[in-house]
Amino acid sequence: MPPVFAHGRLRLYLLKLLDEAPRHGYEVIRLLEERFQGLYAPSAGTVYPRLAKLEAEGLVTHATEGGRKVYSITEAGRAELADRGGELADLELEIRDSVSELAAEIRDDVRGAAGALRREMRAAASATATPVEDASWAAAKEELRKAKQEWKEQARRAKDESRRAREEAQQARRQAKEAQERAREEVMRIAGQLQDQFAKSGGMLGNLAGSWLGGSTGGAGAAAGAGGTTGSAGGTEAAGAAADSHWAEDLAPTGDPARDLDRLLDRFRDDVRDAARDHGVTPARLAEVRAHLAAAADRLAQTLRPSR
Repeated sequence: MPPVFAHGRLRLYLLKLLDEAPRHGYEVIRLLEERFQGLYAPSAGTVYPRLAKLEAEGLVTHATEGGRKVYSITEAGRAELADRGGELADLELEIRDSVSELAAEIRDDVRGAAGALRREMRAAASATATPVEDASWAAAKEELRKAKQEWKEQARRAKDESRRAREEAQQARRQAKEAQERAREEVMRIAGQLQDQFAKSGGMLGNLAGSWLGGSTGGAGAAAGAGGTTGSAGGTEAAGAAADSHWAEDLAPTGDPARDLDRLLDRFRDDVRDAARDHGVTPARLAEVRAHLAAAADRLAQTLRPSR
């Protein structure tokens, strides 16, 4: 018999079943049997160890209800399922092929059994050289009819399952393509926003530093301006940045400018890391970010350098 699931594919299909709804182990086995129209039913020794392994990997969790373990997929499991959308579509096609092969084996077995039955009946008739009793002949014909009917029913189920698997595979491919397109559009949108911010403020770091300098040390800036020691360009840019940005306004001043600056730099680092984690970093983006960081660092150094 050909293998129903290739190596590692049962694990992926278990995640798909649990993504549909939380289930206990027996329900997973029953669903697999239904998906294969009764042609394949995995044993408990096949399903439960894989569920336990998925749980150990953090992809599945379980709760006990009525003395049974009910398994649910975790966010990490959903993320892996989304990442392997194309592989899942291929798996649906593989299941369709497996169902077709199993149905073909059953069809061949039925044909072989029917042929063997005919041969046995002919041999018995020849050996006895007497007419076969009507009851025996009728019983044999009925058995043959039932075997043919069973084969037709299983062939029909296999055909229906094959069609359903093909439709689900096509739908999964469409969904994976749409998800990739949405992700690409989101990345392009964010990249455009970043470019606009850099163009308007001379770099994100300069904008953030200007916001802090304008908001947290406004009194000191005013005093310095009265004494004639603050450069007009630096003061104007800082005040403009403060007016244009509400970034990190939730960080209340502590009275220690050096500590406030550290908190702002920590917030900036966290925001950039979050953006990189959510949208990824390519070599081209890294080069662009490096250039922006270099310009912003130089701008901050000039801002913090004592005026002459």
